[in-house]
Amino acid sequence: MTSRPIALTMGDPAGIGGEVALKAWRARKTSDNPFFIIADPDALGAEARALGLDVPLKQIERPADALAVFTDALPVLAEPLAKPPAPGRPETANAPAVINAIRRAVALAKAGEAAAVVTNPIHKKVLADAGFPHPGHTEFLGELTGVKTPVMMLACPGLRVVPVTVHLPLAKAVAQLSEDAIFHAALVTAQALSRDFAVANPRLAVAALNPHAGDGGLLGSEDDAIIAPAIVRLKAAAVNAFGPAPADSLFHARARETYDAVICMYHDQALIPLKTVNFDDGVDVTLGLPIVRTSPDHGTAFEIAGRGIARESSLLAALAMAADIAANRARTT
Repeated sequence: MTSRPIALTMGDPAGIGGEVALKAWRARKTSDNPFFIIADPDALGAEARALGLDVPLKQIERPADALAVFTDALPVLAEPLAKPPAPGRPETANAPAVINAIRRAVALAKAGEAAAVVTNPIHKKVLADAGFPHPGHTEFLGELTGVKTPVMMLACPGLRVVPVTVHLPLAKAVAQLSEDAIFHAALVTAQALSRDFAVANPRLAVAALNPHAGDGGLLGSEDDAIIAPAIVRLKAAAVNAFGPAPADSLFHARARETYDAVICMYHDQALIPLKTVNFDDGVDVTLGLPIVRTSPDHGTAFEIAGRGIARESSLLAALAMAADIAANRARTT
């Protein structure tokens, strides 16, 4: 437990963010790190009643108030919505409040009032329609914290993966893959494993892009021309990295014992194995930021919003990981 609460953002109010937040508070234990949600209190209260969730809400004025409130009520830092949300029906008019909740959470973490930021899922198309210029949370968080190229990690018990390219069509992801990008993602990952996850001498597997790692150039030149030189640079920088390792044999149980994280070349190369190994408890972590940020590894789930069947396990894992990282950073500063 830290002495400061975690800031949880609302996510898209038409999705399952409110439901899993309510259920996460209901599942709290006395050993949990307290959290507060930045959301519309009226909308969240209406959602609790509609779902039959007996969760008392308490509006707070500042994060420190959450510490006294959390045992008996879910603390809410008010961020009013323009329109009452309807489950499964995203509303562009509410996008400014969704964005501002993220902005406020980051500001509170930067000011030291929140131990960490945990973000509920946003819907990228809804925000883009409202003029949001970023492809996702990661890039926006980088802008808010002054970090040019933050790194996205997905983690669950037994597996951590880092995509070098993230929210890009596959053809563009391959075209934009570079030695510098691989080196940067892997170096930030190694540093974060040591600082944030207390891993001594982190071991990084670097996945190949092509089948059979290009098979000597027969199946593509990128593994020899781009990935291998990046690994040479990593070793010169005292990073314990190996590869390019064929991705088709990199994620079975025995292989996972040989590394602490995998540097993957594109989004689905990273997320497919992680969600196959543990679909319900995955956590999205942004590496390289001056603040701690995690998120449940699922989307807005509009198709089940309002039905009361969303599972809070990934959010609970994200809250626990945020608290652990904050505690690890506190021990090393």
